[in-house]
Amino acid sequence: MTDTTRKVTVELGDRAYDILVGPGLIANAGNHLKPLLRRQRVAIVTDEIVAGLHLPELERSLDGAGIRHSAIRLAPGESTKSFAELEKLTEWLLGEGIERGDLVIALGGGVIGDLTGFAAAILRRGVDFAQIPTTLLSQVDSSVGGKTGINTKQGKNLAGAFHQPRLVLADTDALATLPMREFLAGYAEVVKYGLIGDRDFFDWLEANLDRLKEGDVEARIHAIVKSCEAKAATVAADEREGGVRALLNLGHTFGHALEAATGFSSRLVHGEGVAVGMALAFDLSVRLGLCSGQDAERVRNHLARAGLPSRLADVPGTLPDADGLIALMGQDKKVVDGKLTFILARGIGEAFITRDVDTDALRALLREREPA
Repeated sequence: MTDTTRKVTVELGDRAYDILVGPGLIANAGNHLKPLLRRQRVAIVTDEIVAGLHLPELERSLDGAGIRHSAIRLAPGESTKSFAELEKLTEWLLGEGIERGDLVIALGGGVIGDLTGFAAAILRRGVDFAQIPTTLLSQVDSSVGGKTGINTKQGKNLAGAFHQPRLVLADTDALATLPMREFLAGYAEVVKYGLIGDRDFFDWLEANLDRLKEGDVEARIHAIVKSCEAKAATVAADEREGGVRALLNLGHTFGHALEAATGFSSRLVHGEGVAVGMALAFDLSVRLGLCSGQDAERVRNHLARAGLPSRLADVPGTLPDADGLIALMGQDKKVVDGKLTFILARGIGEAFITRDVDTDALRALLREREPA
């Protein structure tokens, strides 16, 4: 590791793995991956956009380490998280002769990481994979923790498996290639960690937002490491989301419904849905008498200052009415005995899990927040 590389370990006993954060990690990926390999051969899964930006550098690194490789380039976008693409990828991996004990590399954002992880989980009943996340969202959230999956007609991530990676390489250099919209979509997940349980981190984000947006490497490393530390601790305590790990879904019950309402399209990318969802979660907390209006307004103001949507009216195009959105929330994978799971807050940094939310209060909030 270089002097600027930071390491976070996800403590899962004999399945523990490291998250490395810093610049130059793709260029040195071969040396980091080599100790994990039973034979010097890997398969790379990426998308057409990421391939043009980062695949040649990864391939040079693998060549330098004496690791043979092949790659498949999938279409970019949320629609790639489908049964059809899962079948295509699985058949390709089998055709490449990937065996148990081999390693599959996910090079890309959350879509590629989720799909590749799921394919690795079911291929020959489980092969190893490594995450090389190239977006901020995937570096701080989806690449860590082993949740893999695809979308169905009924909703987001409703088919999947828990399958932990062997290694995560979060190369901060890759963030320089992101459009600002994609960077901000990831930033919503960074904000989430402050809102869940670290008010001081949220304070830091308020003070350092401009540095993060402008590309300050030190600030970006700090934000990614803090986010990964929070997620790693939560995953170690509750790997399969039977308890506290559900806190990581702050804003997601609302956000996933909004993504479904917009057809999992570019109208609303995942992090934008989470941003609106977090603002709504704080609004609902205020309505239920749990949280101060000042904290809810502070959250919305920060999201808006960052350039993220924070109101239903910020979502382009038409949306279902309140009852339609509630119906979409009912497809959420966290529904238990027909009851929605909500992450609400008693304040910034004080999130908690509940299934005791009055539907009338939820409906009233959504009607009040409906675009005019």
